[in-house]
Amino acid sequence: MTVLHERAGAFPDGVVVLDGAVYWTTMGIPARIPGKTGEQSLDYSRRDGGLHRVCLDGGGARDVVPAGSITTGKQLVSDGATTLYWGDREGCRVSCVRVDGTGLTDLVVNGRDPTGLQECVGVAVDPAAGWLYWTQKGPAKGGQGRIFRAGLEIPDGATASDRQDAEVLWEHLPEPIDLEISGDWLYWTDRGAAPSGNTLNRAPMPLPGDRGTAPQILADGFQEAIGLAVDDEAGVVYVSDLGGRISAVALPEGHGRGSQVLADLHEPISGIAGISD
Repeated sequence: MTVLHERAGAFPDGVVVLDGAVYWTTMGIPARIPGKTGEQSLDYSRRDGGLHRVCLDGGGARDVVPAGSITTGKQLVSDGATTLYWGDREGCRVSCVRVDGTGLTDLVVNGRDPTGLQECVGVAVDPAAGWLYWTQKGPAKGGQGRIFRAGLEIPDGATASDRQDAEVLWEHLPEPIDLEISGDWLYWTDRGAAPSGNTLNRAPMPLPGDRGTAPQILADGFQEAIGLAVDDEAGVVYVSDLGGRISAVALPEGHGRGSQVLADLHEPISGIAGISD
């Protein structure tokens, strides 16, 4: 394992590689809330998350969006060209910015409430079709997770807090987290309760106006699955989990099935990204 950058900020999460640089989100510093049984929970609702960049050779580190500009940066993706998109969990929104740090824009804004139903985590974009996808995971192990779709552009007459074009594609999922589009499939991780949670899932991309079909579980038994990276050419999906493992899952049409632990770092792993040679 090679350390690319030491000072990644407070609780790095989402990561994407674009044009020779690594971009990542930070969640910020949580407040520790004591519970009735003496255990502590972490509260990330303070607005101190950010978005950052470093070159693949470890140089040129800088802030794209400085800490304090977002609340809790989660999954980060790009359109493959000029724009980065991410979920802001406790900020209850999906936002985007150009890679040079200009044009910071909220695309989805939900009203925060105690239920956790409005928290946005995973993000995927389909620039060719003009679609934005995102997850709202719901409360921990609550079975109320949802996956949404809306246009990448906010329609005339609508606002980020009133996405009249938003569709609910899947609902009553355990706790969907990160998303990735590959071919005609939407893939996602789920850190919720078994048997449907702690899984890697996929389903065909629904046509406009259609609901999603029942997802196919490709692998299970993760320790709170979070990040994923799909390698269609190799027929493998890589999954990270909070147990500290990175696993390789063979796709059904690939050579072999099941998952294999590639690395165990013994500390929580969130976002992952693949780099093609």
